[in-house]
Amino acid sequence: MTSLLTVEGLTKAYPGVVANDHVSFDIAQGEVHALLGENGAGKSTLVKMIYGLVTPDSGHMTLRGAPYTPAEPRAARAAGVAMVFQHFSLFDALNVAENIALGMENPPPMRQLAARIRTVSETYGLPLSPDRLVGGLSAGERQRVEIIRCLLQDPKLLIMDEPTSVLTPQEVEILFATLRRLSAEGTAILYISHKLEEIRSLCDRATVLRLGKVVDSCNPREKSAAELAEMMVGAKLVAPSRAGGDLGDVVLEVAGLTLPAATPFGTTLRDISFSVRAGEILGIGGVAGNGQDELLSALSGEAHAAPDSVRLKGQSIGALGPSHRRRIAVLAAPEERLGHAAAPDMSLTENALLTGAIREGLAARGFLKWPAARAFAEKVIETFDVRTPGPGNAARSLSGGNLQKFVIGREVLQRPEVLVVNQPTWGVDASAAAAIRQSLLDLAETGTAVVVISQDLDELMEISDRFAALNEGRLSPPRPAVGLSMEEIGLMMGGAHDMEVAHVAE
Repeated sequence: MTSLLTVEGLTKAYPGVVANDHVSFDIAQGEVHALLGENGAGKSTLVKMIYGLVTPDSGHMTLRGAPYTPAEPRAARAAGVAMVFQHFSLFDALNVAENIALGMENPPPMRQLAARIRTVSETYGLPLSPDRLVGGLSAGERQRVEIIRCLLQDPKLLIMDEPTSVLTPQEVEILFATLRRLSAEGTAILYISHKLEEIRSLCDRATVLRLGKVVDSCNPREKSAAELAEMMVGAKLVAPSRAGGDLGDVVLEVAGLTLPAATPFGTTLRDISFSVRAGEILGIGGVAGNGQDELLSALSGEAHAAPDSVRLKGQSIGALGPSHRRRIAVLAAPEERLGHAAAPDMSLTENALLTGAIREGLAARGFLKWPAARAFAEKVIETFDVRTPGPGNAARSLSGGNLQKFVIGREVLQRPEVLVVNQPTWGVDASAAAAIRQSLLDLAETGTAVVVISQDLDELMEISDRFAALNEGRLSPPRPAVGLSMEEIGLMMGGAHDMEVAHVAE
């Protein structure tokens, strides 16, 4: 196959870390090429150099046989390189066409652009109306906006970073059909994902990074998911496990929780009821945008509910704010890492202080205990294997997976009686995901009541004692996770009534 992009000896160093160390590989025309590696292996830095967001310290690239040195993304796009980022950059209050126009150098008149959007979306099996407000779109539809924006540039190389992390299984199939069509037409795709079965299904070749260096390459279809994971981490993976045992009394009880949406594009919670016992993990699944963020806010105290709608060991806590709930050991880790779970420009020590001040005693009489805060941050870093030069580094300097390990570890080490986490392993590699899941299982073993909200059904089935599904702000009655089929889970996620689910189970 004809080589489209050749990367030779790319190196990029930051203070305290070499992100990419003489990285070399090539991508053929029409090839779907996977980039594999642990969190912090250097994948993001590498694709940012290819897309012109970061300038390499040394090394060079060639694109279609000519030297390729993009000084900025505009130059990369002009050369035929497009990228769909993991985090969407869209404005909720604008429609699809307006959002796409903002990402174009010289957008055509809106009527012409709308016609092109319709044509491209229909051609590639990504149906989308240019007139729809982005605020009303599902996560999968938002991703279509980003993809169509790229396709309108007629790219020769399309970079995709964790493209399926917020998609339903049905939306993943639609995306893969689109990518296979693009590949057949000659577009090369550089694909980053921690979902190894997807890599095996979709990709022609894989380049494996570890600690900034290329350590291997393979045909992923000839490897098992476990073999790919072990190539990434350089060690054998151990599946999460728990000893099991009797559950304790009910710790957290939610009864008739109803909460109006906080924003025009939010989801109203409607009559949600469930309970969680000491030592139990309740898994809550659902497609993105069905009330996950709102439920976490109601349980963490960020959103105030009726006092009796949330109870801790029989005591009403629905009207208590986050600080009061932390004081009584009700802790939470939200989905959005940067900006919600962590302040991007603050150090890890400062971020440890933000949520750990009360339970870790990091402040007294209005004064902050910086040595204690630093020691707590160092404990999180060591216990959860957070790859960072030290606790003085800013949160935004960490890879997404390493920041996720820090956020989860910070809450787990505070000995909660109730821990609520949303998307605990989003964008996290197989090794780190196993470690996070094991930490939640271990926490439950100590008697903590754990609520795990996740779109990863495999994750929920692996660690949950009971499972419930959110659909349009309503929660299905929790059911034992053991023995649940994917068909039953699908019905629950789709809002089926008990009778329908029971019928499938028979």
